[in-house]
Amino acid sequence: LHLRVALRRALSSYKTSSALEGAQLPKTSSIFPYSGLIPTRTATGMASHGYQYDLIVIGGGSGGLAASKEAAKLGAKVVCMDYVVPSPSGTTWGLGGTCVNVGCIPKKLMHQAGILGEGFSDAKAFGWNVNAATHDWPLMVGNIQDYVGSLNWAYRTSLRENNVEYINAKGAFKDAHTIVCTKKNGKVSEITADKIIIAVGGRPAYPGVEGDKECCITSDDVFSLPKAPGKTLCIGASYISLETAGFLTALGNDVSVMSRSVFLRGFDQEIAEKIVGYMERHGTRMIRGGVPTKFEKLADGKVKVTYTNTETKTDVEEVFDTVMLAVGRNACTADLNVEAAGVLLHPKTGKLEAPTEQTNVPHIYAIGDVLHQRQELTPVAVKAGGLLARRL
Repeated sequence: LHLRVALRRALSSYKTSSALEGAQLPKTSSIFPYSGLIPTRTATGMASHGYQYDLIVIGGGSGGLAASKEAAKLGAKVVCMDYVVPSPSGTTWGLGGTCVNVGCIPKKLMHQAGILGEGFSDAKAFGWNVNAATHDWPLMVGNIQDYVGSLNWAYRTSLRENNVEYINAKGAFKDAHTIVCTKKNGKVSEITADKIIIAVGGRPAYPGVEGDKECCITSDDVFSLPKAPGKTLCIGASYISLETAGFLTALGNDVSVMSRSVFLRGFDQEIAEKIVGYMERHGTRMIRGGVPTKFEKLADGKVKVTYTNTETKTDVEEVFDTVMLAVGRNACTADLNVEAAGVLLHPKTGKLEAPTEQTNVPHIYAIGDVLHQRQELTPVAVKAGGLLARRL
C-alpha cells in the first residue's frame, strides 16, 4: 500500500512537471498498474544455465497459464505442460483447468438455466402467457460443452501467440531440473529447465467407502452428464455440494443433500443456516447427520446408498438415480514424484508448504490450489502466477 501511494505521488509529479511536458508516460501492466516505473530484468536465456528452457510450468490451469504467458512476455523461454487424468467415471477435458472446464464457468451457466426456469412462474403474474415449460438437459449440456470447448481453443491460441510452448503430457520429476513427460499414447520424453513452477491444482476427494468410485460421480462429471440426473443425492456440506444441489433443483430434479455435521463449515453460520433454509423452501431436501457407509449399483443402474444417522445411531437405505460426492479436494501431487527433486510435502494435506510460493528447493515454486493453507480461488491463482513470473 505504501508503495502504491508513493508511486501515485511520483506519477502525479511526473504528469505535472513542466520539465517533462509532452513526455510519453510508460506503458502500464495488467499485473501491476505502475509497472512501467519499476525496473524489470530481462530473462537471461538458456545460454547462461545450460538447460533447454528458462521455465517449465506444470499445469495448464488458471495460475499456470498466467505464469507461463507473463514469463514469456518478459523474454523467458517457457514451456507449459498440461494433462487431465480421466475421472473414475471416465470424464476428461481440455486446457484451462478446473474453473473453466468443471467449475465456475459451467456452474454459472447451469445456474442461469435454473434461474430462467424459475422465472416462468413470475412471468405469468406479470401478464406473460407462458405455456408449460420443459427442460432439455442434453441440449443445455451440449451448448455448455461447446462454449467450454471454445475457451479451451482460445487458451491454446493465447499460448501460441505469447510464444509459450505447449505440451499435452503428464509431468513428473526425474531430478531437480528434469521433468519426465508422458503423453496419452505412452510416449515418454524429458525436458530440463532452470526454474520450475508447480501449478497442478486439485481434484475431488473420495470418502474411501465401499463402492464410492464405482457408483458415484463428482463435480468433475456432473457438467457433462448425457442425461438429466433425476433423483440425486449430493453428499457433503460444502459450497460445491450446495451450489450443485441448487441448480439441479431449479432444473426440475428431485435433490437431497447429506451433511455429516454443520453446513458450510468455516462460513458465518447464521448466514449458512439462512442459505440452507432458503434451499429447503425451494424444494431441496436436507439429510442432517448422515454418514455414508456403502454404495451399491443395482441392476437397473440406480444406486442404493446405505448411511448411518448419527443422531439415532441407525442405518438407513435409500435408492437414487445419481449420487454426487463433494467431500473435499486433494492436491494432484501423488504422481509428481517431487521426492526426486527434494521437494517436501505437507504430511497431512499432501500440498506444498511455500508461504512465499518458493518451496524448500530454491528454484522450484508453486502457485494455486496445490499450496498448503492458500485460498483455492481462480483470481488468486491468476494474480499469483503473473506476479511470480515478474519476480522470477
